Amino acid sequence: MTNTGKADNNDKAAFVLVHGAWHDHHTWDALVPLLEASGHAVVTIDLPGAGVSAAVPASFTARPIDMAAFSTEPSPNAGVNQTERTEATIAAVREAATQGNGQVVLVGHSLGGLTVSPVAETIPTELSAVVYLSAFLLPPGMVAGEMIGHETMVASKVPLVADPGQVGALRLDVASEDAGYRATLKEAFYGDLSDEQFAEATTHLHPDEPAQVGGVPSIITAEGFGQIARHYIRCADDNAVTPAGQDFMVASVDAAMGTATTVHPMGTSHSPFYSDPAGLAAILTSIAG
Repeated sequence: MTNTGKADNNDKAAFVLVHGAWHDHHTWDALVPLLEASGHAVVTIDLPGAGVSAAVPASFTARPIDMAAFSTEPSPNAGVNQTERTEATIAAVREAATQGNGQVVLVGHSLGGLTVSPVAETIPTELSAVVYLSAFLLPPGMVAGEMIGHETMVASKVPLVADPGQVGALRLDVASEDAGYRATLKEAFYGDLSDEQFAEATTHLHPDEPAQVGGVPSIITAEGFGQIARHYIRCADDNAVTPAGQDFMVASVDAAMGTATTVHPMGTSHSPFYSDPAGLAAILTSIAG
């Protein structure tokens, strides 16, 4: 499903915003009005398996939670695949192209980078730029699972509660009542938010991110993806996708493509759309030109 924000005019590039793991289109609620105020149309999307289409395990809804059951129950989201997500995002890009000047800037946050890359490889002539917001920018042939286990990501604090191979999902207890677990969740994603902001953010999370999307090798090529202007927004205080991991991915893709990624620094946690939407909007509008 897409949600469309139409600007007052259509003489500027439009944006398509792709959320990350466990999130949905509400990720962008504070950012969209700022982009629209600058004259840009914006299309956001709930990826298949997220938001309105996110299914949750039965054990997640019972509180207090039975952690033994929750950590082993197969995920009802396990069947969601990357092809579905790629196709849904291509449709969003084509919708956005009709609302602006024909140019589209595709933005992906976190694991949303796994969708941005194949979209860019598939329809490179339909995009004016791709933007990775502390996102998975994988070199050719690499899978997300390999990056998650990479030595540059050892400081990541994402508190998974199940074996993805067993349950078919990257699983979080996003409704946890355990103070220690919630503190780790906040530190991972929202370290620069107030407790009140953190509580609101978690209301838009779902527990199961389909695991199989993390096992699909990156298909980017210099002839397709490499022809698009690409940008990376580096979040310096990120405890989910670590700064070291971000740097490694940018360097690896630059070497493979033979061209340089433009890096934009932000001194935020993993979620600047909450902690600094104005700063994020300024970077994105500058990219859109």
